[in-house]
Amino acid sequence: MSQKRDHGGGLDAAVAAYGGTRDQWIDLSTGINPVPYPVPDLPMGAWTDLPDQNSARDFEMAARRFWSVPDAADILAAPGASVLIAQIPRLATPGTVCIPAPTYNEHAASFAAHGWRVETQGTAEAQVVVHPNNPDGILRARDDLRGALTIVDESFCDVAPACSLVDAATRPGTLILKSFGKFWGLAGLRLGCVIGDAALIAQLREMLGPWPVAGIALHVGAATLCDVGWAAQPRARLSADAARLDALYGAHGAVPAGGTTLFRLYRVADAAAWQDRLARHHIWTRTFPYASDWLRIGLPAPDHWARLEAAL
Repeated sequence: MSQKRDHGGGLDAAVAAYGGTRDQWIDLSTGINPVPYPVPDLPMGAWTDLPDQNSARDFEMAARRFWSVPDAADILAAPGASVLIAQIPRLATPGTVCIPAPTYNEHAASFAAHGWRVETQGTAEAQVVVHPNNPDGILRARDDLRGALTIVDESFCDVAPACSLVDAATRPGTLILKSFGKFWGLAGLRLGCVIGDAALIAQLREMLGPWPVAGIALHVGAATLCDVGWAAQPRARLSADAARLDALYGAHGAVPAGGTTLFRLYRVADAAAWQDRLARHHIWTRTFPYASDWLRIGLPAPDHWARLEAAL
């Protein structure tokens, strides 16, 4: 059974439909920090050598410190959280998985592709919790974690570290996903990691095989996690910009309906019409096939606010 996959991005299709060139567009359809971490100079070995165990260990030690990972939990780097999402359903015999909707639909698609029955409520052998949820930003509590196999997707949680459920990583059957494409704004790095049940992570390590993550990704990832001082800066800026975006859209009749400080969700009369209107100014936003009145907007870069205000 296949599940329909619906994502932000897709800027190529927008360019084909509305004209212009890719560099003339502002892509606000995703939830990526528009001011990314400044990538450090990379040693030549990061490009030319196979990643060694020291590179992976340096990254994992930095991750353990940054996220305050419990000693009993294991950590595994991966080439993006999406690769982990695609493999995790293989960790258990297919049964029923509970994935509350609406949410990031790649989880349901992956479980369905591996023979699982996907439900949106009730008890089940497996459970997926997106925390904070995409697109409405709803937060969960540790008491919400009940599945024998439980996945907590914290791809957007680094804007609010106090809300993290990483302390649940020692719970048997629990896996917590982290992404470097959102808070650090480095989606092209294709780096993510999983924290949790050591036995399950050992299985994932075998599935991914040797050298799953590029040396450059491990090097940059470790640098970001060690730069604790930098992390405080975007949290403050994103919080202020999210409030600014709410005020801007509210002035034009949009009603805030949730989100995080990396993306905002608005309720509007006709989301497709709003998307079309902004696309004519080469600004791309996100609509949802299951909610015609939902419009999701990422945070603009500092030099893009004037264009967005003019388009509105």
